[in-house]
Amino acid sequence: MAYKHGVYTSEQATSLVPMIETDSGLIVAFGTAPVHLASKPEANVPKLCYTLKEAVEAFGYSDDWSSYTLCEVMRQHFTYYNMAPIVMVNVLDPAKHKTTVTAETITFTDHEVVINANVLLNTLEINTLKEDALADKCVLGTDYTAAYNDEGKVIITALEGGLLYSASTAAATYNVLNPSAVVANDIIGGIDASTGEATGMELIDEIFPRFGLVPGIIIAPKFSSIASVGAVMSAKTYDISGHFGAIAIADIPSDTVINYTNAAEWKNINSYTDKNLIVAYPMVKLDSEISHMSTHLASLYNRTDAEHDSIPYYVGSNKSMKINGTCLADGTEVFYNNAQANYLNQNGIVTAINFIGGWKSWGVQTAAYPSVADVKDNQIVQRRMFNWIGNTLITTFWSKVDDPANKRLINTIVDSANVWLNGLTAKGALLGGRVEFREDDNTTTGLMDGRLYFHVFFTPPAAARQIEFIQEYDPAYISTLFE
Repeated sequence: MAYKHGVYTSEQATSLVPMIETDSGLIVAFGTAPVHLASKPEANVPKLCYTLKEAVEAFGYSDDWSSYTLCEVMRQHFTYYNMAPIVMVNVLDPAKHKTTVTAETITFTDHEVVINANVLLNTLEINTLKEDALADKCVLGTDYTAAYNDEGKVIITALEGGLLYSASTAAATYNVLNPSAVVANDIIGGIDASTGEATGMELIDEIFPRFGLVPGIIIAPKFSSIASVGAVMSAKTYDISGHFGAIAIADIPSDTVINYTNAAEWKNINSYTDKNLIVAYPMVKLDSEISHMSTHLASLYNRTDAEHDSIPYYVGSNKSMKINGTCLADGTEVFYNNAQANYLNQNGIVTAINFIGGWKSWGVQTAAYPSVADVKDNQIVQRRMFNWIGNTLITTFWSKVDDPANKRLINTIVDSANVWLNGLTAKGALLGGRVEFREDDNTTTGLMDGRLYFHVFFTPPAAARQIEFIQEYDPAYISTLFE
């Protein structure tokens, strides 16, 4: 040690660690997008978007939500619920989900022609015709221009002085994006054995390493009502990136399940009963726009969290939705009274009702209800709080991994976590909570091996799903007539 003479100062690490709270409601949406309209068509690449403009640039946009499900997601999230950010993954691959059109005869009117298809511009080739046979190959920018119109269709304009300017017909060869070719396995995805690249929902494990954000809600509108997709969605809510937990929101198909009384049977037959799964029925509408309830619920939960410091202790039920009706897949309107909505709720299905205060979400139970009795698994607010608290503890104390397993480390973790839990209790997000380092949880051999177990106790408040006033006639007040 160097020789010192005088007064000096030094510093040591703060014994309390500020908690790094995760975003409880970050949505990760899987689906299809009109990437032929995007600035750079890509498939199976997660994109983090903070604005509608970013989303449209990355994925394109079309009002054909049945074909392009991510357009439904971006419209609801950014426009109707005014929320950000969101992560979206397009699985519609221009190299795979395509149809090739060869030497199609196109007819010009005033030197222009519109190809009424989802043309991939980088595949478009134009040839002149001579006696119904291909002649010269035309050059983009010299003989013609090609651009998308407002409907996403390609306008070909013959340029003056070019090969097409005096032609009435030509031959076009191109690839058409085919969203109908996307199937359940494209959403489910997998790992390429030769390249190791992930596709579909396997990409959920890349969200945190890519963006430093923990997934909170997984959706796949339209595809989530396919049993195999629903099963994988549930599975992917566990051990995300090897550590984190989330929820998934899936829809019961309202094209085959027409009557609400059959929704519970469908849910059970198809095993939509996981504790991390929320099941929704039917679809919803805003004027002529028909969309999936799962899309609205995800953004609504996201917004409800944001209104309460991004802590998911408000369930998101009985909250206003940006809709003016509920309907089946074909647009047929359906109206549920409170008793009918409660039937769905008692079977672990979330719906929407127009009772008091306009159209609102309605349901506080996860898909595990009523078969699972544990409140931490059958209540949405409890399930989401358990996921969020666990995720927050992981992100906060990750920096302490491989530090010396001594008394100072133990006290730092216990004290920091307890201060945080006390703050959540004061806020009303918990009824109480504490962290303990208990001897009966930690064996001598485990401690010798560097394994520390901290016991976390906490109680999120349940959603007040039943408020009842008991009325009684009290004859004693008759005496007030004589006062």
